[in-house]
Amino acid sequence: MKKGIIAFALVLSLYACQKDTTTAIDTPVSTIRVNNLAADTIIGITPGVPPRGGMPFGAGKFTFFSLENNKIIPNSDSASTKWDIGLRGTTIITNGGNSGPASGGAYIYVGLFDNLKTISADSVFKVDNAPTAYAISNGSNRGWFVYDGINNLVNPIPGRVLVIRTGSGKFAKLEILNYYKGGVTPAASASDAIKINAQRYYTFRFSFQPNGTKVF
Repeated sequence: MKKGIIAFALVLSLYACQKDTTTAIDTPVSTIRVNNLAADTIIGITPGVPPRGGMPFGAGKFTFFSLENNKIIPNSDSASTKWDIGLRGTTIITNGGNSGPASGGAYIYVGLFDNLKTISADSVFKVDNAPTAYAISNGSNRGWFVYDGINNLVNPIPGRVLVIRTGSGKFAKLEILNYYKGGVTPAASASDAIKINAQRYYTFRFSFQPNGTKVF
């Protein structure tokens, strides 16, 4: 009788462990859309040169954002682990390397946002080494955008997904949908003044996995 009780308890224990593991892996993630996130700041438009953040036309500050908490983090917390990405003009930094004190990093996945279900085990997360290199390349047609120098417009490249290792060491995927206020790219025929005033307002969507796994 005692042997039967012990065996039953062992089976129950194994079942409980399996159930816990499955629950962790299958934690559902939602996709959140962020509209008009202002990315301080721009230096205006120069033909053939993508607009970047910095002086002399602005304060040169990054807008820090927490993917884990879906909120803007004050600049006073820039030296903390509270933020995951920082945006300034077309530059996007992660909270790691020489951009921040956390263990953040990123790489660019080429493919559809919805098709990225699992981060591959052989994926390599880069870290920032500013000002010469970033985990998310800031070059036109090398990172998330292409710069149309003829029409002075920044356009996200379809099929470029930013895979982010957050400040807390968890994971998120992010797709930039638009770079202009209201999520609407100005017409090519619009004046440079209109384009300057409308740019650096990010619209993007992201999914954050809270349980620490690489499954979305």
